[in-house]
Amino acid sequence: MILAAGKGTRMKSSRPKVLHRVAGAPMIDYVLDTAAELQPRSTTLVIGHQAEQLRAALPTRRGLAFVVQEPQSGTAHALQTAEPALARSTGALVLLSGDVPLLSANSLKDLVNRQQTSGAAATVMTAVLERPAGYGRIVRSGERIARIVEDRDATPSEREIPEINAGIYAFALDGQDNVFEALRGITTNNAQREFYLTDLVAIFCQKGRRVETVTVADPNEILGINSRAELAAVSRIVRDRKNAELMAAGVTIEDPATTYVDGAVEVGADTILHPGVSLEGRTTIGEGCEIHSGARIVDSRIGNRVAILSHCVMTDAIIADHAQIGPFAHLRAGTVIGAQAKVGNFVEIKKTALGARSKSMHLAYLGDATIGEDVNIGAGTITCNYDGQKKHPTTIEDGVFIGSDSQLIAPITVAKNAYVGTGTTVRENVPPGALAVSAGKQRNIEGWVEKKKKRN
Repeated sequence: MILAAGKGTRMKSSRPKVLHRVAGAPMIDYVLDTAAELQPRSTTLVIGHQAEQLRAALPTRRGLAFVVQEPQSGTAHALQTAEPALARSTGALVLLSGDVPLLSANSLKDLVNRQQTSGAAATVMTAVLERPAGYGRIVRSGERIARIVEDRDATPSEREIPEINAGIYAFALDGQDNVFEALRGITTNNAQREFYLTDLVAIFCQKGRRVETVTVADPNEILGINSRAELAAVSRIVRDRKNAELMAAGVTIEDPATTYVDGAVEVGADTILHPGVSLEGRTTIGEGCEIHSGARIVDSRIGNRVAILSHCVMTDAIIADHAQIGPFAHLRAGTVIGAQAKVGNFVEIKKTALGARSKSMHLAYLGDATIGEDVNIGAGTITCNYDGQKKHPTTIEDGVFIGSDSQLIAPITVAKNAYVGTGTTVRENVPPGALAVSAGKQRNIEGWVEKKKKRN
């Protein structure tokens, strides 16, 4: 069960807190992925505030059930809300927080193993912090946990305790004193007048039931996110881990502090990432590439030994081996760049295939086009794909030369080895090997400037 019903007041956002992105992915995705490592019989998400937004954001998660907590009256109340859905379940109930995205699968497996092997009524995950302020403290009797006291309700001496509650638990669902039976003994006698789930520890201990703890080695794993500052801090941890993983695998990252690589991104060995690079989504980069400063690449596939020059932006594009892109190129969705092709300064390409060894080096817009191999696209060329109502295709076959400042009015085909003269507006198909021109012969009118001055 994952708790995700809170308002996240300190985020000051109209978006549900657990949908805020940590290093490119919603924080709830990290929690769901970690939970899936346990291969649970069921996964239940407790939602409340902006419930429909959360449902809509997670439609593709198989086997995910939703329980609505309304009103939101504390963590124990959230668990009580789910009792009808889980009352007949057996085994262990693992309780996670939707705003704790860094928890590792290994730590979670340790929690479950301790719960299953000890026969405890509950197992609590803890951590030891140098600065435990804000967290519930673990109060022990000898070596055993006796209760958890929330920070607001703690005495000065209890606030000195460095061991804290991570808010992650495993509970027994079997037996007379199972978790749902114990919940009935919880009251709101606390500073926030809420039903604290942490009170279960004292209840179990009073009944003589065993409560175990598992302490995580890395306290970063249990960091919760309650503010924009904490969101940024956790994102930095995720990015640092990703950058370290890539560098260990043979990727050069010149400045890890300014290089943002999402968790699902793959980068081949001997690729160089310059400062200020952002690799997002499901992007894959091949071996021996060089990605220069300011490039942003989203959900794209880059081949081997590709050069992406400074300040390029590309989304959902495919770049073949040995191609060169940029600087200042914009490759939009559906762009496919062939091997050894070149795309240069201030070229925008959308839903277009540019063939092998073809090039468009300056100030062009190529949209809804199929461009063959060994084609030259001159500066200022536009494929005029939109007639005001519909988009139309342009086909440029192998070996074509398009002169500068040309406009190709789609739908149109420029056949193999044809030439389009500079400044031509092409309205009809161009046959193979033909020269297309649309301008008349140049005329120079002598003395025109002087006459214009006299008129003024």
